[in-house]
Amino acid sequence: MKLSTKLVLFITGSKVAIVLMFIITLPFLVDGIVSEYTNYSLRRQQNKVINVVKKNGINHYLQGDDSYGSYTMLKEEYIALEPANKGLPIDTIKTEQRIIEQDTLNYRILMHTFNFQNKSYLLEIGKTVSSINQYNKPLQRIALYVLLSLIAISLIFDLFFTRMLIRPLGKIIKSKLVDRKFPFKNHAPLINTSTQDFKFLDASLVTLLDQINEAFEKEREFTANASHELMTPISILQNKMENMLGDEHLNEPEALKIVEMMKTLNRLKKISNSLLLISRIENEQFAKSDIVNPAELIREAIEEITHRFEEKGLSVRLNLKTHISIKKVNRDLLFQLFYNLINNAIKYNVVNGSLIISDNIESNGAYAINFEDTGIGISIEDLPYIFDRFRKTNLTENVGHGLGLSIVKSICVSQQIAISVSSEVNKGSIFRIIFPPELCK
Repeated sequence: MKLSTKLVLFITGSKVAIVLMFIITLPFLVDGIVSEYTNYSLRRQQNKVINVVKKNGINHYLQGDDSYGSYTMLKEEYIALEPANKGLPIDTIKTEQRIIEQDTLNYRILMHTFNFQNKSYLLEIGKTVSSINQYNKPLQRIALYVLLSLIAISLIFDLFFTRMLIRPLGKIIKSKLVDRKFPFKNHAPLINTSTQDFKFLDASLVTLLDQINEAFEKEREFTANASHELMTPISILQNKMENMLGDEHLNEPEALKIVEMMKTLNRLKKISNSLLLISRIENEQFAKSDIVNPAELIREAIEEITHRFEEKGLSVRLNLKTHISIKKVNRDLLFQLFYNLINNAIKYNVVNGSLIISDNIESNGAYAINFEDTGIGISIEDLPYIFDRFRKTNLTENVGHGLGLSIVKSICVSQQIAISVSSEVNKGSIFRIIFPPELCK
């Protein structure tokens, strides 16, 4: 999962958690706010009554009676004033029931005692609980709408900021890893970013890629030089051995030893030539300007190696489209590619086995060729390493020197051809090469 996706999921999840938590606690919050506001309102009314008493006297309410009581038409609020016993100060707000005109109602009641002209009075101001709570649901709804709006706005800003923040990381990955092909010929420029961590990562990748490229160039140069330089002493040794074989005084045992030495020298020569070919391919010393018919080229390769099929009693079946052509490739390298794959299928096949070469057009226009043999197969553990140099797998005998598939891989990389392998031990292998649509004609 991408970092941006994880961040989006985290931000969205955190916002959803906040909304759920707020929804759960919203009724309690609204009840608390309404309760505090009601208490505040009752206190204001208390101060207003006391100020009126101080200004106009207690008779402003009592009007000569012993007590005073008044309530609204719907009995939602009431006020009561009556004498109280001295020495019992009261100042509280609580919820109690009151009977007004034979109706029992729940009220939020403020009870407060005060002195006026050496007399103590008890003031009660009440408000029905139902009238207090009638605004709870609208308040909850409004609060929820406001929260959802704020969450939506903050989520949009968070996502925008997250994309802006990690955009340099995407550019680093694309420019330094995704869009780069080994070997790295061009020096990738640094990405412009204000995030110090991304700057460090970008610079580190550039340094690492440069070190890898430098090490690869040194290895490639060494391989080319070593392979080239080996050819001279090998040729000299061959000439000397041929001269020794021409000596009429040479006895048979000594001649056999020289022949064995020449066989070993020939294997060394083949290895040097193969390494030199790989080096030339990787150095792109072959022009890619030919137009090739794969079916014809495969037939040429089979004709050149027909004797190998006859030696093992192998059968070969071709099922190829003759009208397909491949452009912008090197004919010699493509011939070498087909030759090596066919030779590999022969070398590791069983006696009286078979080789089927077929092709097909992919849905995206790519052209694929399959080389299916009935050979000894390759184990799953060895499949990732079959293109490594000097790597031979699942062999019961010392066959070849392990450079054939390395040459195949180098040619595929050079000619922009994809290659894949599927195999099962003792059942055979299928090598599949795919030419991209832009090379097909």
